[in-house]
Amino acid sequence: MRTAARTGLVAAATALVGAVAAAPAGARTAAPAHVPAAAPAHVRAAASADAPASWTAAPAAGRPYAYLEGPAGSVLQDTLSLTNPGARPLTVRLSGQGAPVSFAARTVTVPARTRADVPFAVTVTADTPPGEHRGTVRASAAGREARVDLRLRVSGPRLAALTVEDVHVDTTTGALRYTLVNRGTTVLAPHLAVRAEGVLGTVLDRPGRPLPLTLRPGQRATRTEAWPDPPALDSVTVRLTATADGAAPATAHAEASFASGPALAGAAGLLLLAAGGGGYAVRRRVRSRTQRATAGVRT
Repeated sequence: MRTAARTGLVAAATALVGAVAAAPAGARTAAPAHVPAAAPAHVRAAASADAPASWTAAPAAGRPYAYLEGPAGSVLQDTLSLTNPGARPLTVRLSGQGAPVSFAARTVTVPARTRADVPFAVTVTADTPPGEHRGTVRASAAGREARVDLRLRVSGPRLAALTVEDVHVDTTTGALRYTLVNRGTTVLAPHLAVRAEGVLGTVLDRPGRPLPLTLRPGQRATRTEAWPDPPALDSVTVRLTATADGAAPATAHAEASFASGPALAGAAGLLLLAAGGGGYAVRRRVRSRTQRATAGVRT
C-alpha cells in the first residue's frame, strides 16, 4: 500500500509540475485575490510589492483544516493549496509535525499570481491506536511560516489490555525487575501495586500508584522497583499488580529466598545454642535416672 501511495505521489508531483507550467496566462496575471478588482492601480501595485508576505497555504477546496480517516496500517492522501498572489515566483518548503507526512515535493516553486495544489500522504502506522489524532502541515517561504491543522481519525475497536511479565527479584539488593506490555489498541497510563508475603506474614505492602510513563499499543517497558529493606532471612512471594483505565488488573509474581551472611551466622548460633541446651537437658535426665537407680539398689 505504501509503494502504491508513493507511486501516486510521484504521479501527482508530475501532474503538479505540468499544471503549474501550463497555467493560463490570465490565471498567472490576475489581480491578487485579497485586493478588490475595483481598487485603484496604485493600491494593486503596492499589494504586488508586498506579495512575499501575502502568500497562503490551506487545505484544498477551501476547508478550514485537513481531515483524514482510515484504519491503522493505511496510507491516507490529501492536497495542500499554495497561493502566490505576488508578482514574483515563490519557493515554499513543506514539512510535517506530529504525524508521518510525505509530500509529492518537499520544495515547490509557485509562479507569480498562481495557485499550486500539492498532494501529500499520511502513513498511519500499524500500532496507531484508534481515535482522534492531531498533526500539522508546515509551509515556509519568504521568512514566514504557515501552519495547517491536520486532524486524523483512526478507525477500529478500542481495547485496553495490560500485562506484567518477567518478574525477577534481586536477592542481593531487593530490587524488583519487571516488564509492562500494552496488549491493547489504546494508550495506557499504568499504576503499580507491590506486595510481598514471607513465612511469618507480610513484609512489603505498597498500594497502587501511577508510574511516570505511558505505553502505546504494542509497547514494552522494563522497569525496576527499589526495595531498600528486604528481609535478611526469609522465603517470600512477591506479587505485582498493574492497572490502567479501562483495562483489567494484571498480576504476576515471583518467589525469592533471602539469606544474608549475618542472618545465617545468627541463625547458626541459635541452632547451636538450641542444640547445646537440648544436649544438656538430655544429660541431666540421664544423670537423674542413674542416680535414682543407684539409690534404689542401695536401699
